[in-house]
Amino acid sequence: MENHTKYHTEQDSHPPLARQAKPLSISQQLAGKRVLITGTSGFLAKVLLEKLVRDVPEIKQFILVIRANKNGAGAAERFEREILTSSIFDRLRNERPQYLAEVVRDKFVFVTGEVTEAYFGLSQMEFAALAKQVDIVVNSAASVNFREALDQALEINALSLFKLTALCRMAGHIPLIHVSTCYVNGYNQGQMPEQLVQPASKLIAQHADGYYEVQTLITDLLLKIEATKRDCLNVDDLPDALTELGISEAHRYGWNDTYTFTKWIGEQIVCREMQGKSLTIVRPSIIESTLCEPSPGWIEGVKVGDALILAYARGKTNFFPANIDGTIDLIPADLVANSIILSMAEALAIPGQRRIYQCCSGSANPVILGELIDIIQTAGKRHWRTYDKLFFDKPGKDFRCVSRTNFLAVMSVMKLALGITSFARKCVGMDQSFAMQEAFNTTHTLAVVFSFYTSPNYIFQNHQLLELQRSVTQAERQRFSADPRQIDWKEYMGQIHLAGLNRYALKDKRRKKAISNAAPDSVIAVPANTR
Repeated sequence: MENHTKYHTEQDSHPPLARQAKPLSISQQLAGKRVLITGTSGFLAKVLLEKLVRDVPEIKQFILVIRANKNGAGAAERFEREILTSSIFDRLRNERPQYLAEVVRDKFVFVTGEVTEAYFGLSQMEFAALAKQVDIVVNSAASVNFREALDQALEINALSLFKLTALCRMAGHIPLIHVSTCYVNGYNQGQMPEQLVQPASKLIAQHADGYYEVQTLITDLLLKIEATKRDCLNVDDLPDALTELGISEAHRYGWNDTYTFTKWIGEQIVCREMQGKSLTIVRPSIIESTLCEPSPGWIEGVKVGDALILAYARGKTNFFPANIDGTIDLIPADLVANSIILSMAEALAIPGQRRIYQCCSGSANPVILGELIDIIQTAGKRHWRTYDKLFFDKPGKDFRCVSRTNFLAVMSVMKLALGITSFARKCVGMDQSFAMQEAFNTTHTLAVVFSFYTSPNYIFQNHQLLELQRSVTQAERQRFSADPRQIDWKEYMGQIHLAGLNRYALKDKRRKKAISNAAPDSVIAVPANTR
């Protein structure tokens, strides 16, 4: 397959640690370090935080920046209510409750702040004092809603990085680990290396250091946002107008949605602001439930692929526009957390370099969509009673993938049939039938949001990440594995993941609304991670 993307190997090359004489030690590099983490109320950051607490006791301090909620609860209160009580910490609570209590008491510092505001909403003096307490920053804060209003997505996924990089500079040019997404590759096709990405549109100029000059683009987007707000006559219509603006601008420049477009802009900002300094960009693919740790199948909320699984399990849809032979790039959350930890140790050991890693499965352990569908259908038909919160009944019809052309044709016929049926029932005084309408709406909504991700024309590479993993000590190589080759897809998707959805994601009363409310949480669900 032809590769339409222009890459810049010179700017993003970095000597692999695996070739150095002394192996990299995660525990030694993180010993005594003060780690600031953003986005800790999100799915991925919870997995990362739990792993660091449990497996890297050498860390001196965890500094968590958490914004106040609408009720005024600050960082400490939100941590106690929303994060510490999460089932992600069940293993530590059960196995080492005293240790967990001591770590939270002695090592945790809470900062009530908003990363989108200047100085995180703190005074300049408070911000400077915070900078003196930090040795490394991990940025996991993001809006992962694919159809977020452009002003909000731009603020959190891109403009907030000016504030984070300012903190890194004030702290003495400390390392920044920035969590992005593999899907910054946008509409580009072919092999996707771990390098900076040229927009498919080729409309944005490139800097000599490899990143792209986005300041003019940002100014243009801000002007369009203000014009949209000014011209919108009904305030209730404004969110939809800003969402459509984001989608149209994303398409114009070469991305499928506002999330991936603004995440790409964010990458250019951190590359410019951290030029010549310690920067690592970690790009996960579609993040799903944990493979092993802290427990197999741990997940929070309905992620990208899960919205389709849930719709199929509930009988809401049984066909979708997709390439059945396409490689679907899924990655368990614990492997992503390990890739971040590996990056942290490397950035501290060899500072002053820019590195990009893709935590993904498509190149090392690929699985095609058709195989995933077979695994899920087989497991559903055999174990639907076991997964009682996921399946309300035994699945009847098989899930079918169709071409986009055929999908649009079928949807047009369904829409016409719905109109005729509704008119006929109204004429004879019968109640309206909502089952077919609900199936139509669900299928249409899922297709609008997710069809790009089920028809892949790309393969994400992770050679540099695997090389990094080979560089660590033998003992830590297994404890902090980011290698997707350990995944048995039949076991992971058919047993671990479905069981995790049933146990964790669908355990409360909100599950009945999960399909209609499902927004990707990382790619994250989702994209990553907030929120």
